Amino acid sequence: MSFVRRLFRWSNRLFIPKTVPEQHGQFASESRTLHTTLAENVLSLQATFSKTPDLVIRTFIYKQTGSHAALVYLSGLTDKNSINNNVLRQLMFHQVDEDGDELPVTLGLMSTMTAWESIETAILHGYSVLFIDGLPHAYALDTQGWPQRAISDSQIEASLKGAHQGFIETDSQNIALIRRYISSTELKIKEYYVGRRAKSKVSLLYLEDVTLPDLLQEMETRITKLDVDCILNTGELADYIEDNSFSLFPQFITTERPDTAASQILQGRICVVLDRSSSVLIAPMNLVAFFQGIDDYSMRWPVATFLRLLRILACFVATFLPGIYIACISFNYEVIPLDLILSIGQFRAAVPYPPLVEALIMEIMLEMLREAGIRLPAPVGQTVGIVGGIVIGQAAVQAGIVSNIMVVIVASTAVASFILPNYDMASSIRLIRFPMMILASIFGIVGIMAGYMVLVAHLINLKSLGQSYSSPIAPIRLKDWKDSFVRVPLWKMIMRPQSIRTLQKKKMGSKREGDDN
Repeated sequence: MSFVRRLFRWSNRLFIPKTVPEQHGQFASESRTLHTTLAENVLSLQATFSKTPDLVIRTFIYKQTGSHAALVYLSGLTDKNSINNNVLRQLMFHQVDEDGDELPVTLGLMSTMTAWESIETAILHGYSVLFIDGLPHAYALDTQGWPQRAISDSQIEASLKGAHQGFIETDSQNIALIRRYISSTELKIKEYYVGRRAKSKVSLLYLEDVTLPDLLQEMETRITKLDVDCILNTGELADYIEDNSFSLFPQFITTERPDTAASQILQGRICVVLDRSSSVLIAPMNLVAFFQGIDDYSMRWPVATFLRLLRILACFVATFLPGIYIACISFNYEVIPLDLILSIGQFRAAVPYPPLVEALIMEIMLEMLREAGIRLPAPVGQTVGIVGGIVIGQAAVQAGIVSNIMVVIVASTAVASFILPNYDMASSIRLIRFPMMILASIFGIVGIMAGYMVLVAHLINLKSLGQSYSSPIAPIRLKDWKDSFVRVPLWKMIMRPQSIRTLQKKKMGSKREGDDN
């Protein structure tokens, strides 16, 4: 009988769900309203912002009504000159003649708040909050003025003929940079706040008469469903909202260039601007877009076409060249000319390792040198990259660890990976070559072809914001090939890309000025 009772208790613990504890404090769903007395509001603020030495509570007499008032703000997030000249001086020494409810402040933005949660969020975002004794509401004053750096050129996306302006860590400045390129009333902005512990402002920029509403709704749904503590940068945001987080390929483009963002918006895509981040997200994207640069549209079309084809060739070299070398040396040596295979055999005679181990040693050493060059200061990083590559490569060959031909293969692979204009795509390509090397060491050329087929199948199945990632290749859209791996003259690109599914298909007239036809 006791065994049955224990079994019954155990089953209850297993199948009866436990009650969820009630949430308190910052995660509470119920909103608290303000008090009517200033003293109680100040006490509540001091309790909420305890151990916050940068919180300033400035009490004074409001000249308009003669009531006691308090201005509350965080000293590091506000503009002191704006507070002194536009708020405190106006409230303490100026008086409105007729309407007693009008605040005599000279600020562009002011709002009324009654809930403590809204007031706390406003203070944490750099607003000054004004409390007046006897009023059941407070005023949020736009006095934001946190430290920020000046607008400078992008360090990652260099341009020869494009603009030399890059995004900074303030969303309002970034939106203003985009508006400088798209001065249209159709450029719309939707704002959201994401995060439970620290609110992150996310803005969606799009052209209302061009962008498909379904794409916009899909992006809104993914952002509003996020339930995280905080989002610090666009990389985290992309990881949360992309279609396939396990794919090696980036599904969104991350850019620091306003001209790139404006160009993509004009094509019908959506730009996601995250406050406190110096880069923005562009969606939906396809594979071809990662091989296009902003300078392609600033030079002659034959030169731009040649550069795009060169990038495609570099992508294949960076992905398959080490694997092809391993396959030819290990299995399919009959495809190598006799004179070359005798030379390779002479160099490899002193190497005790199989080609796979030899390639892995050099590739891993190359990645270590690349990471060291990025993390170190610029002058030291360049020295380490050049001297380290020469010394380690020469010493490894003389020590018999690797052969001369392997140094050439690895160096060619590194140069090819650096040609790709998008950093995220280049990082993915560098990672893909390792499984290709393993397949080549086991199955030879057959293994490389099998890996290539799996790669193509994955790209065809991949989506970006629900749209085909491999378009315009699969499915085939011949009209989009005018601006894919090749680039025809700009006046020939009359239509927007079909893969984006825009409301307006045409982006320019069917004739260029001066044509007789």
